[in-house]
Amino acid sequence: QVQLVESGGGLAQPGGSLRLSCAAFGFTFSNYAMSWGRQAPGKRVEWVSGILSDGTNTYYSDSVKGRFTISRDNAKNTLYLEMNSLEPEDTARYFCAKGRTATAWGPFEYDHYGQGTQVTVSS
Repeated sequence: QVQLVESGGGLAQPGGSLRLSCAAFGFTFSNYAMSWGRQAPGKRVEWVSGILSDGTNTYYSDSVKGRFTISRDNAKNTLYLEMNSLEPEDTARYFCAKGRTATAWGPFEYDHYGQGTQVTVSS
């Protein structure tokens, strides 16, 4: 069955960096768009970044544009999120999601989700 396993979260100082990974199992990874979402306590899910199945197009929310970079390695069935210039407002649980199609991006476009990894930005 489909399984998404995130790793790489932790504690970072403001201005610091973290790299998240999402290992995918149980489906043909290269056929589907993937995204990263995050949710802070008491807040809605924010879709921060997405990437098409072949990696040709990427998408970012305004809150992370210019600081975060999404990428994927279809040979390793792995999705990444490089996070730089971290801010306290980036503190949240980050999770990856499998798109329903090769070009999925945005709310309601996903059919499987990982458990997430906690990112805390604090001095």
